[in-house]
Amino acid sequence: MAQRLQVSITLSGLGRLFGTSLYGVVETAAAAEAAGIDQIAVPDHLAIGPRTDRYPYGRFPLPPDEPWLEPLVALGAIAGATRRIRLATGVLIAPLRPALLLAKALATLDVLSQGRLDVGVGIGWQPEEYAASGVPFEGRAARMDDQLRACRALWSGAPASFRSPTVHFDDLRCLPLPVQPGGPPIWFGVAPTAHNARRIAELGAGWLPIGGDLEEIARGAAALRRAFERAGRDPATLGVRANAPSPDALPKLREAGVTIASFALARWASSRAELPALFERLGALPR
Repeated sequence: MAQRLQVSITLSGLGRLFGTSLYGVVETAAAAEAAGIDQIAVPDHLAIGPRTDRYPYGRFPLPPDEPWLEPLVALGAIAGATRRIRLATGVLIAPLRPALLLAKALATLDVLSQGRLDVGVGIGWQPEEYAASGVPFEGRAARMDDQLRACRALWSGAPASFRSPTVHFDDLRCLPLPVQPGGPPIWFGVAPTAHNARRIAELGAGWLPIGGDLEEIARGAAALRRAFERAGRDPATLGVRANAPSPDALPKLREAGVTIASFALARWASSRAELPALFERLGALPR
């Protein structure tokens, strides 16, 4: 039997939908859960600089004064208001956070949500964000790999030791351990290059395609499944969360290898009043 295609919503367009009443995102997450949505995702920017024209994936989709909630804090609040829906970052700019703090925050959220966390990570595109955080922009991908390997070490038992070019520690106890064995699943928002395929096969559970072209997604998913096989992993366990071009596109997404269809609220709703009907429609989609 084919795996059930799941539906995820991303909390975006918050300024337009909620204005200054941002607690509404918590109530919205509870409403999404009640409607049968499988996952809720929170994107990440610590700050937005003046050069959104350098956004590498086309026109930057949101205005410069858009509010960006810190994802892990927001998901902590959502965890307390929900019981079933999975909680995701989409994507967390991991290198902006120290490895030890990242491991602790993610483990804490996994524990308090009773094992509902999915961690989408990426390296970001704004040099200004890195400079303001005191973190070098160059070499951020390699530092993210070191971070995530360090997290895996800390999540696997205590005491933990780890050595890499950018992260190292000996005999640390970073408790509590996550509820999910080995830690929450890690999903990578990266291009499906050969290097990234090896990275995901080593460290990841899933892939977050950057673009929405279904043929490219299908090719990327196939390449990642081959990388899983080469790494001795079951290729059927690869997760792929991709933006849905329309609610009617789920069969095409499934054919492309997508396992989670993602809907960003900024695209699909122009006001908060539209959300109940949107959630009802998405929750009732045949999958």
